[in-house]
Amino acid sequence: MAISGDTLTQLMINICWLSVLLLLGKLIRAKVVFLQKLFLPASIIGGFIGLILGPYIIGKTGVTIIPTEMLQTWGALPGRLINIVFACLFLGFAIPSIKTIWKEGGPQLCYGWLVGMGQYMIGVGICIIFLTPVFGVPHFFGCLLEIGFSGGHGTAAGMREAFKDLGFAAGSDLGLMSATIGVISAVVFGMIMVNMAARRGYTKVIKSPDELSLEKISGLLPEDKREHGSIMTIAPDALEPFAFHGAIVGLAILIGWYILSGIKFMSANYLVNFTPNNVDLFRSFPLFPLAMMGGLLIQIFSDKIGLAKYYDRKTFDRILGLALDFLVISAISAIKLDVVIKFWQPFTILMVVGLVWVIFATWFIAPRMLPDAWFERAITEYGMQTGVTALGLLLLRVADPKFETPAAKSFGFKQIVYEPMMGGGFITAAAPLLIVSFGISTTYIVGAASILVFLGIAHFSGWIHKPKR
Repeated sequence: MAISGDTLTQLMINICWLSVLLLLGKLIRAKVVFLQKLFLPASIIGGFIGLILGPYIIGKTGVTIIPTEMLQTWGALPGRLINIVFACLFLGFAIPSIKTIWKEGGPQLCYGWLVGMGQYMIGVGICIIFLTPVFGVPHFFGCLLEIGFSGGHGTAAGMREAFKDLGFAAGSDLGLMSATIGVISAVVFGMIMVNMAARRGYTKVIKSPDELSLEKISGLLPEDKREHGSIMTIAPDALEPFAFHGAIVGLAILIGWYILSGIKFMSANYLVNFTPNNVDLFRSFPLFPLAMMGGLLIQIFSDKIGLAKYYDRKTFDRILGLALDFLVISAISAIKLDVVIKFWQPFTILMVVGLVWVIFATWFIAPRMLPDAWFERAITEYGMQTGVTALGLLLLRVADPKFETPAAKSFGFKQIVYEPMMGGGFITAAAPLLIVSFGISTTYIVGAASILVFLGIAHFSGWIHKPKR
């Protein structure tokens, strides 16, 4: 069906208003000292401004500032933008050998799996024991913890159709609120923990949080501290370098789309016969994990034919960052607060229990599973497991400004294996569907068994140890 010019113009105007909110968020971040010390991203601040100006707060007074049509457009953007974010994850990175990944990132992978899968075990477990019997929420309500915390806003938005098919349309909005709480928790509690670790002597590099530079706190770079955001790898008179990299991202998403179409065809016509109650598992499976797979396939193929030398990772980072900022601000602005209020009791319990788990893992499990620079490694994982990868690296940069410890390297290698599965990968996208299709007992046992497998690997590899005083 053709889209009219008026519709496209309105879409452009709606995105321009998001731009205004983003700039307003940045202005407030640059002026308000309290928000600077929290390291709260401008997209989060702008998103809350949009939420306040929407129908659930200002709108209750009878004043309409943001019309419903605009909010509907904003609500549809995150589910599309997340495909751009995931398509960029592996582009521009040289894929190392399995031996190198395991040697450098093995301990981090085992710890990360324990924390990430632990979010499922804690979330679904509290549903089985308490939330489902008392509040009547489905068992997969517990998946909102990992979907929002580890997966983030884009993952929650990308699963909107999946939750609708499961008969729980509120799931996506609750997931967006979970992601918002996760990001705020990442920066607030993350900074508190960095302060505590520095004062207790747990950090390898900084000895006091007061060592942070002014530009890191304000978010504004002076002229002598500015760096190049990207480099040109092809001549702009032939093709704009940014357009070239954008086209590669588009190709990755297209490959993912055709892979997903093939999987859905196979599932509907063949795999459905092997599932309980003939459930089509991939009917509402989201695109973003396959977009990530498309990017990975392009990177591997480009390495083979020598095209990868024309990829600039910083340019892909700019594309990813652009999509992520607009994703977060549109997702928060469009949250349906009435849905969150309806489930506020079980949702609050789930969030508190999940946050306690991740903080507990940071202080009591990480020192026993991670090697040298355990806090730097743990705080990076904390930021990623409650917010996004960028927040994990932000917290690491606070604790280790010049990346002098091996934390960044080990985290990067871990993400290569972890990201396709958890934190927005295949398991994140499929978990609610698997619980409904195969039952809570089977899926819970499989999840718990995977934790035991990784703990066993860590034990026999000699990575589990007594914490140093």
